[in-house]
Amino acid sequence: MPYSKLTRLAFAIVLFIMASSCTELANESLRGTIAANGMVSTAHPEATKIGVAILKQGGNAYDAAIAVQFALAVAYPNAGNIGGGGFLVYRKSTGEIGSLDFREKAPLSAHKDMYLDQDGEVIENLSTRGHLAVGVPGSVDGMTKIHQELGSMPFSELVEPAIQLALNGVVLTDREATKFNGQRKNFIETNSHTPYLVSNTPWAKGDTIFHKDLAATLMRIRDHGRAGFYEGTTAQLIVDEMMRGGGIITKEDLDLYQSVWREPMTSSYKSYRIIGMPPPSSGGVAVMQLLKGIESYDIGTWGFNSTRTIHIMTELERRVYADRATYLGDPDHYQIPADKLISDIYLKQRFSDIDPLVKTFSQSIKTGSVNFIESIETTHFSIVDVNGNAAAITTTLNGSYGSKVMVKTGGFFLNNEMDDFSVKSGVPNMFGLVGDKANAIAPQKRMLSSMSPTIIDKNDSLFMVVGTPGGSTIITSVFQTILNVIEHGMTMQEAVNAKKLHHQWLPDHILYELNALDSITYSELEQMGHVLKQRDGIGRMNAILVLDDGLLEGAADYTRGDDIALGY
Repeated sequence: MPYSKLTRLAFAIVLFIMASSCTELANESLRGTIAANGMVSTAHPEATKIGVAILKQGGNAYDAAIAVQFALAVAYPNAGNIGGGGFLVYRKSTGEIGSLDFREKAPLSAHKDMYLDQDGEVIENLSTRGHLAVGVPGSVDGMTKIHQELGSMPFSELVEPAIQLALNGVVLTDREATKFNGQRKNFIETNSHTPYLVSNTPWAKGDTIFHKDLAATLMRIRDHGRAGFYEGTTAQLIVDEMMRGGGIITKEDLDLYQSVWREPMTSSYKSYRIIGMPPPSSGGVAVMQLLKGIESYDIGTWGFNSTRTIHIMTELERRVYADRATYLGDPDHYQIPADKLISDIYLKQRFSDIDPLVKTFSQSIKTGSVNFIESIETTHFSIVDVNGNAAAITTTLNGSYGSKVMVKTGGFFLNNEMDDFSVKSGVPNMFGLVGDKANAIAPQKRMLSSMSPTIIDKNDSLFMVVGTPGGSTIITSVFQTILNVIEHGMTMQEAVNAKKLHHQWLPDHILYELNALDSITYSELEQMGHVLKQRDGIGRMNAILVLDDGLLEGAADYTRGDDIALGY
């Protein structure tokens, strides 16, 4: 029976209302978590929950950051750590800014040729796996320094949630179970004992892992602070582990380690102020160079991942990464021209030879040879509290599970950060990055890093907190995420989810994620001379955006990981 005109009209109205509702829901789904009083975005749900709980108890952003760091050491051991290091960039609600360098250091017995054979050639895997690859850890000292300077709650109360998590067990996600299973052989081969993460049957999603040895180590840190790690029982466990495996970290190395408060780097991008980490992070310098370089191009009109946008980003990146290899290292051991590298005069000259239509060959910028880029397991978390205090922390073991060395009865992995030095001038590290004498190995020296914790403000108010893991891709991922919001009008979650690309000077090709390019753009970039290679996920962002109404949008990279943002 045919519908009457009135019935058809009513049906059309219903369809319109349903479509409008669906559109609203779809648009809403592209936004991250919205909250008014505080936000935490991390790589693991348990760590995020612990961070939010600290904020609810009245803790500030820095209290929550300490609790999250220790929680990630339990729940996310391939990158979360007490045996690694990292960087903090902070901005208080008053506008005060600062940064803490708790990067690892080379042991006293380290020397520039320690990974070379008698012919001066690099010995495979020596700087990436096993006890000799380990730098002196900085994470625990860093957390105690943050607490002394910025914390408000008792330190013991910030470590306790991680202890309870370790004792009560962590339920594995599918990704985490897969990682454990994939590293089983490495864990067995690298250690003289069998780490408790080695299972006779494959780990599966839903399995629970209890971290009893790690809980005991955390209890010592809870009760004794810095001394609970760098002295006493834990220090002896580390030294004993070194002796078993031919490592060179001593009690003196542990005793001497100190993290360092540094003046953060600042620069501008249009009406925004960029606050980043200074060397030995290369992130602050590189992100600022890239943003200053692209400021004169109208990429907002050109469009997201358009041919022209990608070409210019790539040309900027190849020059910035060449600078990274040449000039950057530990400022306590080498004079770093950081301010010059982000100056308008230098950058105008540096980028003056960019051709808008044709690729520049990387070999014409600086010689070198790189054949590969590997993945990295770093982790970043962003936190904003009810008062507007902000913390951006990126922390790492370097490779996944670091050196693969687990301290016997300590329950924690040690880093393989020594590979972040230039093991030999012009020879790439495990992430394909080339370095020179500025980043050569020396006793008590900090190795160069790509970690880029970044805070942005606008009109003297907090605007964004952002960062990511990803080794050499960290810098370009942070760069693109910032542009996605400011230039391409994306929400914070859209900017995090957006498909990304990467170029790092050498190897001379553009890496791109699946579906980052359409066929026309791909063809046009090839015609300009670019070589393109697809790879799995690039970046794994955790970010927070302050909206116009003052609410917080927390975004976590649930598309590439198990990350989650929660607020209250």
